Amino acid sequence: MKNRNKIDKQSCADMSRRNAIKTIAGFGLTAGLAGVSAMSNVAVADTGRTIKIGYVTPLTGPLAPFGEADSYVIEQMREHFKTGIEIAGKLHPVEIIVKNSESNITKAGAVAADLILRDEIDLMLVAAAPETINPVADQCEFNEIPCISTVSPWQPWLFGRGGSTEKGFDWTYHFFWGLEDVIGVFLDMWQSVDTNMSVGGLFANDTDGNAWGDREFGLPPALAIDGFNLTDPGRYQVMNSDFSAYISAFKEANCQIVTGNMIPPDVKTFWTQAKQQGFTPKVMSIGKGLLFPTAVEAMGDLAEGLSCEVWWSPNHPFNSSLTGKSASEIAMAYESATGRQWTQPLGYSHALFEVAADVLKRTANIDKRASIRDAITTTSVQTVVGPVSWGNGPAKNIAKTPLVGGQWVKGDKFKYDLVIVNNKAAPHIPRGSELKLIS
Repeated sequence: MKNRNKIDKQSCADMSRRNAIKTIAGFGLTAGLAGVSAMSNVAVADTGRTIKIGYVTPLTGPLAPFGEADSYVIEQMREHFKTGIEIAGKLHPVEIIVKNSESNITKAGAVAADLILRDEIDLMLVAAAPETINPVADQCEFNEIPCISTVSPWQPWLFGRGGSTEKGFDWTYHFFWGLEDVIGVFLDMWQSVDTNMSVGGLFANDTDGNAWGDREFGLPPALAIDGFNLTDPGRYQVMNSDFSAYISAFKEANCQIVTGNMIPPDVKTFWTQAKQQGFTPKVMSIGKGLLFPTAVEAMGDLAEGLSCEVWWSPNHPFNSSLTGKSASEIAMAYESATGRQWTQPLGYSHALFEVAADVLKRTANIDKRASIRDAITTTSVQTVVGPVSWGNGPAKNIAKTPLVGGQWVKGDKFKYDLVIVNNKAAPHIPRGSELKLIS
C-alpha cells in the first residue's frame, strides 16, 4: 500500500493539548491527590541512594482494561528489584511509586505533577492511550524529567503534543507502533477475504479518533489507495449511547467491513445495537476496544469473529531481558497468579521496566537528569515485546515495535481466545489461523 506513512503532523498538532501544563500552575499540588505507592523490600544500600521510578496508569475508569495487568506487573517488578540495581558501581534501592490516572486527562497531568514535584522521582514511566500518556509526558517535558511511554500509536503522542518529526522532544521518549502499521495490518486482513470493499468508519471525537479519521492523512486516503470505499458519518462523542445514525448509514452503503478506534464501552454499545437493528458486516476490525479479554467477554456471545491489532501475545518469539522468561511463560504466570486471561498490555508494562532497568544501569551520573535522558537515547535492548532502540524511528523520540492482526474465536480455558490471523508485516511472529468472516 502506498503512502501509509503519510500522517499529517499539522492536523494532529491542532488536536487539543487539553492538559499539557495546566496542573503546573501553583505547582498543581493538593493534599487530596491519591496514589498507589510502595517501597520495594530493599535493604538500604551503603553506597547508593534510593532510585524513585514513577508509574502512571488508568487503574479505574473506561480505560481501566489498559491497566488491568499493572498491579501484577508492579508486584513482579518490586520483587525483581528488591536487591536493588547497580548503577555506576553502586547498588541502589528501588522505589516504584504508582499513580492512578482514573482514565482522566486532567487527573493524569495532576498525578504526574505530584510524582515530579512532591515525590521527586528520577524517571517517569507511563502507559495506556493518549489520554494518559500525553498529559504525563507534557508534565515531564516542562519539568525536564526523563520519561518513557508506550501503548499509543506514535502520531497521537507526537503530533497531539505539538511535536514534529524534525524536532521531537528533549525529555520524553516513546516506543510502540504507528497508525501506518495498524492501517497496514487491517488492510492486509481485509484483503485476505472476499468482501465488496465497502467500509464503515467509527471515529470518536478524541485524540485517537481524529487521527484515525483524518480525511486527508488518516485512514480514509489509505483505504482509497487500496480500492476500498469509506462511509464516514462523522465524529461521535465518547461514551455514546445511540449509534443508530451510524448503523443506518452503514446499511445504506452496504458496508461489509466496519472499522475504527473505540473504547470498550462504545464497541459494546455499537455492536449490540447493530445486531438489534439487523446489521452484521462480514468483518469488524476495531482498534483499542477489542484488545482486552474482559471487554470482549462483556459482549457475551456477540464477540466471536471480531478482529483487532495484536501488539503482543504468548506466541511472540521474544524473551524478557530482566527475567529471561518467554512471552508464553510470562502470560502463563499471569494467568496462574490472577486467574485471569493474558492481556496485551501485560507485555508492554513488563517491557517498560525492562527498558527502565537498562537505562538506569547505563546512566553515568544518576544524580543528573540529563545523564538519565542521555542513556535513554542510546538504548538498544531486546525485550519481551521485541527490540527497543531509539534513533531509527520516524522521529528521534520514537522507537517502533512490531504489529500483527488477530481475531477472537471461541476458547477452551476462557470464553474467547485471540488468535493471530495475519502476520504479513511481521512474519517472524507465527500465525495461528486465517481470518474468517463473521457468521
